[in-house]
Amino acid sequence: MAEETTNQPSAAAMVSLREITKETLRDILRLKVGDDQQHFVANNAVSIAQAHFEPKAWFRGVYADETPVGFVMLSDDPDTPEYYLWRFMIDRRYQGRGYGWQALQRLGEHVKSRPGAVELLVSYVPGDGSPGEFYHKFGFVDTGEEDDGELVSKLTL
Repeated sequence: MAEETTNQPSAAAMVSLREITKETLRDILRLKVGDDQQHFVANNAVSIAQAHFEPKAWFRGVYADETPVGFVMLSDDPDTPEYYLWRFMIDRRYQGRGYGWQALQRLGEHVKSRPGAVELLVSYVPGDGSPGEFYHKFGFVDTGEEDDGELVSKLTL
């Protein structure tokens, strides 16, 4: 645990999305959102398990320099083409430092490289502490659609 506090990335850290390997899995599984945010996103273990049974899942660890700070999972369906931000989290210790913003930028760059990509979709649970405001500041716009109680937003690429 002491290693976590000595290896704090700076606010100027470069954010990257990296494949999760057996060597990095444990670090990604340790990442958690705040207690008040847990009902907005599944934990990373559940997400990674689901991804292994969904051929359209693309998932990565979010790193600030060499420190794992979050997790992102995309539903990547080039046949439709539809690209859906399925899961996104930044660990409670690293929120408010711009890492989430940079991670969404990297994700947008990835999606733009995919066949037929014109937009990125996301859905979120509304309410206090919801990521909706963050998505809106980034440029996502509500579509007026609802998916299983979640509001759907899109980002035009």
